[in-house]
Amino acid sequence: MMVSDGFGPASQTYGRSFWQYKHNHTAGVMTALDEILVGASRTRSSDSLVTDSAAGATAFSCALKTYNAAIGVDPNGVPCGTVLESAKSMGMWTGLVVTSRVTHATPASFSAHVVHRDMEADIAVHQIGDYELGRQVDLMLGGGRCFFLPNTTEGSCRSDNRDLIKESKSYGWDHVVLNRGEFEDLMMKNGDKLPLPVMGLFHPSHMNFEIDRRRNPGQEPSLSAMAAAALKSLKAKTKDGNGFFLMIEGSRIDMGAHNNDPVAHLHDILEYHETIRVVREFVANNADTVMISTSDHETGGFTLGLQPDPKVYPDYLWKPDVIDRAKVSTEILTMNLVAFHVSEAEGGEPKGRRRRVEEYVRTEILDQGLGIKDPSEEEIEFLSNPDTLPNDFIRFLGHAISRRAYLGWTTMGHTGVDVNLYAEGSSEDGNQMLDKLKGNHENTDIGDYMSWYLDLDLPAITERLTKSADKWFKPKREFAVTGHIHSMHEETGN
Repeated sequence: MMVSDGFGPASQTYGRSFWQYKHNHTAGVMTALDEILVGASRTRSSDSLVTDSAAGATAFSCALKTYNAAIGVDPNGVPCGTVLESAKSMGMWTGLVVTSRVTHATPASFSAHVVHRDMEADIAVHQIGDYELGRQVDLMLGGGRCFFLPNTTEGSCRSDNRDLIKESKSYGWDHVVLNRGEFEDLMMKNGDKLPLPVMGLFHPSHMNFEIDRRRNPGQEPSLSAMAAAALKSLKAKTKDGNGFFLMIEGSRIDMGAHNNDPVAHLHDILEYHETIRVVREFVANNADTVMISTSDHETGGFTLGLQPDPKVYPDYLWKPDVIDRAKVSTEILTMNLVAFHVSEAEGGEPKGRRRRVEEYVRTEILDQGLGIKDPSEEEIEFLSNPDTLPNDFIRFLGHAISRRAYLGWTTMGHTGVDVNLYAEGSSEDGNQMLDKLKGNHENTDIGDYMSWYLDLDLPAITERLTKSADKWFKPKREFAVTGHIHSMHEETGN
């Protein structure tokens, strides 16, 4: 399964239109996703028309509706068996490939059971195998290293001193890689595939946006590279015919939209398109294989078309060249701008400070960062204010470039619109099996389809989990009483 987090229909149109512009394609040329559109998915959770990623992913993994923030639990907060766990119980190999923290909502919903998504320290414990079912994941690639490190380590996100990287070895995780170099060296030493089980934790938190990753490519592999390695490695282990289940998420598509950043949003969409191409090629060359791609929800209320002045009827414009000139995400630009303000406040010469700040904003942030060469005095004034909050900088920068490209946003959160559903099978029989996915579906239908196609038994896993839940599972009352280090999930702007 593939999940394009926060990726609504408008975002697909946006990605396709820019790709056509960039490659001088005509309007009729389709992307790898367009060719396999089969329907749409309805996204509401059990307690809201607008879902979050936790409830959205649990609909896929457990084939049931649950409340926002729930990770692998039902509306009553009771653990539910997931398709990944059931696949593992059937002898299949399993994998998770993401660009978020591996403890984030979507991968967590397939591999852990907690009553609230902010319990990422507990999610990491489940993911290494320290819970009722033992280790269920054979391959796990993404970010989130901070939740695997003891609180005695600089940069740890844990409140305890557990070293989960060290502990993971007792659950079979013999191979842990922390950067692209180690990732590629391990593949080279193992015949161009990864030995399993393997864990890749390529960033303390989320991996970089694709546009920023490419500026320093030696640190992190791309989503498409991780997906290709996962497919090759899992296939090598399935010669006994048991098969595998792999969930791949384009996680940071969503976070670009949360930031209302059309640049970061776009380049993660394009990398997701490339990953789709990689997976489709694998599906075409391997019998009895099905790929499903959809989104958990739409993010940003993204629009292709903008009315800058509510009193004036808008022009119907689209300016991809504006987006093409931008070189950095607004997240990185905001970090740089805040750091510059701090350095000026702490050590800069007071005389000429205002001039230096305005020059930095004009050249480093707007011109060299976003390609904006015509800033207004109001824009310079806002960005030069050291008292502005970082989230306000992020939103302001995103809207500054969106406005020039005639793109719009209605929220920094999620919306409740239906999202596109894509699928492809490896043979004519496989494509006939995809008929069940045609049309408009509840998101839980996707979990039901995966369970049906793989002949899984989710209730049996649920029974195993609940029978011993008092020994390993933390109910809602314990979360409320104990509290957890906040996980900075995307709904809070991170």
